[in-house]
Amino acid sequence: KVVEALGSSLENPEPRTRARGIQLLSQVLLQCHSLLLEKEVVHLILFYENRLKDHHLVIPSVLQGLRALSLCVALPPGLAVSVLKAIFQEVHVQSLLQVDRHTVFSIITNFMQSREEELKDLGADFTFGFIQVMDGEKDPRNLLVAFHIVHDLISRDYSLGPFVEELFEVTSCYFPIDFTPPPNDPYGIQRDDLILSLRAVLASTPRFAEFLLPLLIEKVDSEILSAKLDSLQTLNACCAVYGQKELKDFLPSLWASIRRESNQRRTILEMILGFLKLQQKWSYEDKDERPLSGFKDQLCSLVFMAITDPSTQLQLVGIRTLTVLGAQPDLLSSGDLELAIGHLYRLSFLEEDSQSCRMAALEASGALASFYPGAFSSYLLPKLAKELQRGELDVTREHGPNKCSRHLLCLQALSAVSTHPSIVKETLPLLLQHLWQANKGNVVIGFNDIIAICQSLQQVAEKCHRDPDSCWYFHETALPCLFALAVQASMPEDSSVLRKVLLEDEVLAALASVISTATIHLSSELAAQSVTRIVPLFLDGNISFLPENSFPSRFQPFQDGCSRQRRLVVLLMAFVCSLPRNVEIPQLTQLMRELLELSCCPGCPFSSTAAAKCFAGLLNKHPAGQQLDEFLQLAVDTVEAGLGAGSSRSQAFTLLLWVTKALVLRYHPLSSCLTARLMGLLSDPELGPAAADGFSLLMSDCTDVLTRACHADVRIMFRQRFFTDNVPDLVQGFHAAPQDVKPNYLKGLSHVLNRLPKPVLLPELPTLLSLLLEALSCTDSVVQLSTLSCLQPLLLEAPQIMSLHIDTLVTKFLNLSSSPSMAVRIAALQCMNALTHLPTPVLLPYKPQVIRALAKPLDDKKRLVRKEAVSARGEWFLLGSPGS
Repeated sequence: KVVEALGSSLENPEPRTRARGIQLLSQVLLQCHSLLLEKEVVHLILFYENRLKDHHLVIPSVLQGLRALSLCVALPPGLAVSVLKAIFQEVHVQSLLQVDRHTVFSIITNFMQSREEELKDLGADFTFGFIQVMDGEKDPRNLLVAFHIVHDLISRDYSLGPFVEELFEVTSCYFPIDFTPPPNDPYGIQRDDLILSLRAVLASTPRFAEFLLPLLIEKVDSEILSAKLDSLQTLNACCAVYGQKELKDFLPSLWASIRRESNQRRTILEMILGFLKLQQKWSYEDKDERPLSGFKDQLCSLVFMAITDPSTQLQLVGIRTLTVLGAQPDLLSSGDLELAIGHLYRLSFLEEDSQSCRMAALEASGALASFYPGAFSSYLLPKLAKELQRGELDVTREHGPNKCSRHLLCLQALSAVSTHPSIVKETLPLLLQHLWQANKGNVVIGFNDIIAICQSLQQVAEKCHRDPDSCWYFHETALPCLFALAVQASMPEDSSVLRKVLLEDEVLAALASVISTATIHLSSELAAQSVTRIVPLFLDGNISFLPENSFPSRFQPFQDGCSRQRRLVVLLMAFVCSLPRNVEIPQLTQLMRELLELSCCPGCPFSSTAAAKCFAGLLNKHPAGQQLDEFLQLAVDTVEAGLGAGSSRSQAFTLLLWVTKALVLRYHPLSSCLTARLMGLLSDPELGPAAADGFSLLMSDCTDVLTRACHADVRIMFRQRFFTDNVPDLVQGFHAAPQDVKPNYLKGLSHVLNRLPKPVLLPELPTLLSLLLEALSCTDSVVQLSTLSCLQPLLLEAPQIMSLHIDTLVTKFLNLSSSPSMAVRIAALQCMNALTHLPTPVLLPYKPQVIRALAKPLDDKKRLVRKEAVSARGEWFLLGSPGS
């Protein structure tokens, strides 16, 4: 009907009138191209192709119509090739205005995305046609698109035929980029955008090497600094793609040009680093043929000069280059290594304002120590041992939150170099001896220091996983020592310096992490040996395997009155819950009963929670059968007795929560009954809020027990199954609950939805969205934050559904941007930012209101809030503007 109505205009002898008619038709097609039928597309394309031969005033409108048709899903095979042939043959692209040239590039891009195989059938003719279109282009907006097309031609294996050099010339003529964006440029194209896009093209194929490398050498030798830098950085990018064959003939000229630059040391060193990484891929059987051997002294001199330079950035590149050099077999001499290790030692003790260099030096030390353990044992470990013996803890000097004493830095260095079995056998005794010295009062040690030692021990344990012998050595050496220290500290008579420190919650948690890390990679046979000593330690007080085991009292952590000793159950948890599933645990029935009883003891939440987690971890791994059923019945009875009344309700709830999680993870049938019991507690006046937060625990990944790393039985889709089984009941419970209890249901629901994979949530969104929006009105900041975290990605992934609630979303997000909680304010502003991804027509009516409202958080007292406000307000300002 539109075509018929425009008939007189489309056939008018006056070109301007024909152009206006075709322009209107093209605008209609841009709006409805997705609705066209195949036969309509065929007729329209034939019409538009014919019009490409029309007057030059008509061509821009014809191209707009072809752009719309290039987006059609119903485009029959062969027509994409037909359209492009017609454009290549009939249109002199260089004579068009910028916007019309951009339209031609858009048509090509659309067809490359949807009709790639058809275009590839054109062979090199397509490449030649595009070269004609791009030739002479000057506008940066069009060049960005053109560079992207060239990159796709190469990376997607289009046929270049005999036109490789022509394609190189039509792109390389812009190198190096010389572009300064005009002031107040509305398009936001920066010089770096063009540089990086062109660089990606030039470095995309080795077939450009014979043309590009002479060009780069020429530009490196120019007097323009920006050209030198661009050329060297482009060469660096090419090194990752080009091979020995492409580079070989140009190396003398490249090296001659590079040597002349003494003012661009970092760039030069980065380029050399690129060459070194490339050379690593080449293999040489004969030691005398290795090309780096003749340059070794010069390279080492460059690297050591960079490492000692005041520039942090140059130091970083020097450290990375040293690491690559050290990985070359038999390249560095003993003297080179001693010098390198001395520099790394110095860098490992830098102040916090050079933290990046310090961390890089530690990483390099670990990498090189795995290649040269003997050199590090000879040159570095004695220095670190001496540093540790000094006990320089800087206790008299005040530290800021980011300060590190030399003692802590020494601990980090010891763990960093523990990358070889022979080194571990030296560093582990040093760390453990330091703990014993502190235990005897020979070294003054504090809370943060003991945490740091535990962290270093854990890092050593993690590195030992690569070697089974080292893993067993660490386990056999460290665990008896750590258990002995903890047991001694738990004795009523103990008055050592470490007594109070070792029994702190955070220190025990750190010790537990070491024990867990040292256990999870043990073989079943070795783990079975260890379990026969550690479980009797806790059940029978058998201390025979502990060093220095003359304690004044018995170790009875499960007996009444031993509150200090009970705290060590967290160490038992770390061990037994990290064992492989097939390891048989001695005295299991007694252990499970003791854990159940301790889990419901009031007075020490730390101990009771550790016991509950330990019980749950063992339940999760236990094979199905009569014994598991008995343990479960004992647990249910204990929970119900504890929830009834009295001082142990909170402990019984914690036990219920962890047992439920253990069963949910393994799809045990009883998990649904326990989840229903937990859901019933949402209406409990005392435990309701904790029950709501419990849903977060059920859906989250743990860090200490019930993890795949600890060999727990964790089914891959447990969250999806939990959602399907329980969310309908949560929703139903919410509607039936009294008003004062509804927030608990909303909190539980938001925790479940927030941790659910978004593809699972999206189909359910229409039915759940109203509850999520209601949760935003809840006064609990935890509910608000959890719900905002859930909604933000949905604004990006389900814009059509979210658009239906735009009024509510804008109102609630703006209200929460003034919340007392900084985290809620930040999340609300991030959601305001995400709203701009909804369809523009839906948002425009709210633009003035939002821009005014977002002026308030610009003055927020917290910098992070102000930052989010600036970002969100900027996006709303740009809403509806051209090109946004």
